[in-house]
Amino acid sequence: MYIKQVIIEGFKSYREQVATEAFSPKVNCVVGANGSGKTNFFHAIRFVLSDLFQNLRSEDRHALLHEGAGHQVLSAFVEIVFDNADNRIPVDKEEVRLRRTIGLKKDEYFLDGKHITKTEVMNLLESAGFSRSNPYYVVQQGKIASLTLMKDSERLDLLKEIGGTRVYEERRRESLKIMQETGNKRRQIIQVVQYLDERLKELDEEKEELRKYQQLDKQRKSLEYTIYDKELQDARQKLAEVEDARNKVSETSTKMYNSVLDAHEKSKDLDKIMKDLTKELQALSKEKEAIEKQRTEAIKKHTELELDVKDLQEKISGNFGAKGDAVRQLQTLQKEIQDSMDELEKMNPLYEDQVMKEKEITKGIMEREKQLSILYQKQGRATQFSSKAARDKWLQKEIDDLERVLSSNLAQEQKLQDEIKRLNTELSERDAYIESRRREIATIESLISQSHAGFNHHKSQRDKLQDERKSLWRNETELSAEIEKLRTEVEKAEKSLDHATPGDVRRGLNSVRKICREYKIPGVFGPIIELLDCDEKFFTAVEVTAGNSLFHVVVENDEISTQIIRHLNSLKGGRVTFIPLNRVKAPRVIYPQNSDVVPLLKKLKFAPNYNPAFAQVFARTVVCRDLDVATKVARTDGLDCITLEGDQVSKKGGMTGGFYDHRRSKLKFMCTIIQNTKSINMKEEELEKIRFMLQEIDQKITDLVTEQQKIDAKRAHDKSELEQLKQDIANADKQKILISKALGNKEKSLADVRSQIDQLRASMAMKRAEMGTDLIDHLTPVEKDLLSRLNPEIADLKEKLILCKTDRIETESRKAELETNLTTNLKRRKQELEAIISTMETDNLHGEAEIKSQELNDARLLVEDLTEQLRRVSESIDGQSKQLRRIKDEKTKLKNLEDNYERTLQDEAKELEQLLSKRNMFLAKQEEYSKKIRELGPLSSDAFETMVTKVMMIRMRMDHVKRI
Repeated sequence: MYIKQVIIEGFKSYREQVATEAFSPKVNCVVGANGSGKTNFFHAIRFVLSDLFQNLRSEDRHALLHEGAGHQVLSAFVEIVFDNADNRIPVDKEEVRLRRTIGLKKDEYFLDGKHITKTEVMNLLESAGFSRSNPYYVVQQGKIASLTLMKDSERLDLLKEIGGTRVYEERRRESLKIMQETGNKRRQIIQVVQYLDERLKELDEEKEELRKYQQLDKQRKSLEYTIYDKELQDARQKLAEVEDARNKVSETSTKMYNSVLDAHEKSKDLDKIMKDLTKELQALSKEKEAIEKQRTEAIKKHTELELDVKDLQEKISGNFGAKGDAVRQLQTLQKEIQDSMDELEKMNPLYEDQVMKEKEITKGIMEREKQLSILYQKQGRATQFSSKAARDKWLQKEIDDLERVLSSNLAQEQKLQDEIKRLNTELSERDAYIESRRREIATIESLISQSHAGFNHHKSQRDKLQDERKSLWRNETELSAEIEKLRTEVEKAEKSLDHATPGDVRRGLNSVRKICREYKIPGVFGPIIELLDCDEKFFTAVEVTAGNSLFHVVVENDEISTQIIRHLNSLKGGRVTFIPLNRVKAPRVIYPQNSDVVPLLKKLKFAPNYNPAFAQVFARTVVCRDLDVATKVARTDGLDCITLEGDQVSKKGGMTGGFYDHRRSKLKFMCTIIQNTKSINMKEEELEKIRFMLQEIDQKITDLVTEQQKIDAKRAHDKSELEQLKQDIANADKQKILISKALGNKEKSLADVRSQIDQLRASMAMKRAEMGTDLIDHLTPVEKDLLSRLNPEIADLKEKLILCKTDRIETESRKAELETNLTTNLKRRKQELEAIISTMETDNLHGEAEIKSQELNDARLLVEDLTEQLRRVSESIDGQSKQLRRIKDEKTKLKNLEDNYERTLQDEAKELEQLLSKRNMFLAKQEEYSKKIRELGPLSSDAFETMVTKVMMIRMRMDHVKRI
């Protein structure tokens, strides 16, 4: 065997894989420059053969990995190929490859590519001659020099070591040591034999003593057996007494536990009742708060309406007084106005006469002054004009001027006439306008009265609908509370039913419902428990008889069940058993004619088409009066029998029964669910009807309120129009007064203009008469006579004019005073009083007072109703509070009972602990004395009888001594 090839990769200076050429089986020489890797090549061989690199730590392995430029080397290996032609390595191959691979966290060996442990490598190498005790199969550099410098003794040891003779010397030393130890043991054995001989002599002497000892020991054992047996009997008797006491305590504890269990169940029921009462109490408290709030608002509204009614009544009474005063004042005022108008009517002709008289006097004065002026002018014209033609020319000029003035006055007269005509037309129009406005006022007042009646009618209808809506609201609240309570009971029953149903069956039923909903599969009628109904006294018998068959699902045919099972398997949705109606047939069963036996199937209520499924489950079972009847029927008729308590007797002879918890009845839970669900559906339908009625009432109330708002808006609009019409009439009256004043002024101006026209025409006539007459410087006797009479007449007329003016001014002053008083005071006051009276008539205070009174009556009825509701709710709260206190007191009693039970239980536990301690003590004594009796071994019957006789005699003597 020799090394044929070495392969290195990643080891020290060898980064890349390096494989040597095949070595010679003789001498091989590796040469190279310094640093070329000869030492590392030598270390690689030793690395595999493990004479130098046996146990490597992490840092030692890291040091053996190649370090240099480029990527870091994470692992390295060295593989040695051996020529195994001589089969020195126990491997059936001519070429053996041994590789060692290292990394930062690994150090592994591979033999021909297969993983091998380090121990197996060492054993393989040792079998090939690479012994750890002879490490000179690799000679290191400098080792030969050290060998040449060795001493002879050291060199001899080295040769022995290389030759392998050291092993034989070590074995020789071990053999000598064993022989020495064997000699020592032989001497010890001789000493022991001598000692045994001496002991045999001693034992012969002790044998006689042993015989005597055995006789005494036999007597001792008899005494001890008697004593131990007596103690054992006493321990058994006391143990029996302890067991009796423990049984009595257990029975008492069981009875108390049953009573406490009943109390706990009752406490649960009381908790449920108390919870319901608390909810109802909270609801009633909220209702009370709402009613109190509504009552407070109603009282507030009632107070406000009382004040409003009082104010309206005061206003009505005040208005009546004010209206009476206004009527009285108006009557007085009308009388005063009539007196003023009568006086004014009497004064107007006087005034007009005085004005006419004044005008005539003024006209006479003016005419006389004009004649006087003409006479004076005529008298002086002879001196003023030189000739008749010059005078006539001047007169013509004066006439032309007067004609121009006359033309202007005539135009002014026509204009004044037109103005007067227009003003008269306006007065007529104002009268017609006022009359039309008054007709409109009457029409609007009639509309306002109709609107008031319509508003009251709509209000009464709205109040009636609101009362009906309140009643429906109360019904809605009560129904909602009842539905919520029923839903709570349904949820509780469903949870209880889920807890009483096996988990996989429950999941299966839920999955079936889900599959039927998703895939809309028809023909699934539901589980047996949902399809049957019966009297409550048969619940236990039905549940015990059916067992899990209660949850078997009835389907129309087997195709439906196959389809659902396919979906169930894909969903892994639990376990369900199906009863296809097309596959099952009702069995023919002959029932015994006995009054104590009733077929269970005949006590069940279900749809006729489900008869095969129910017969499959219940047809072979009958309900018996008691177990004796059930046993007899099961034996004679071959039917399964059951009692109402749930005890079963099979037709095969087996009997089952025992306690059945009726509180966890699945049929009871299902019955609760079905009944409450039906009640919920009915109440929901009723609630839906109520809500529909509420919507209709709300719509009607909304329509009525809308109509009321329209009527109110129309009435406000009519009132606004009424006020506007009254204002228009007042404005028309003011305009009429102004037009009358303007008409008077215009008529006066027309009279003045007409007077001027007459004067101008007279002057023009005189001048025309003068034209063509002779120009003389003196007056005619007639003119002189006229001249002499004119001055006194003028003076006399002026005096009369002064007197007439004085009278006219007095009359005018009085007339102006009367007119001013009429227009600015009396008529205005009359309009104000008429407006006050008219306003009082159109404000409809009586209607408002009637509305407010009706509202006050409604508010009073509402307050009384809310007060009655508050009283009723308060009484309900007091009643429920008392009931709640009674329940709390009862719960307190039950709690005290449980506390007493706990205390009693603790005392009983202590007593049981003491009894158990005593029991254990007596059991220990019993075991101890039994053990001691067993340790005594077998005893002869004669010795035992003799010893018992002696003990009995001793006891009799002791009893006799005690009696003495």
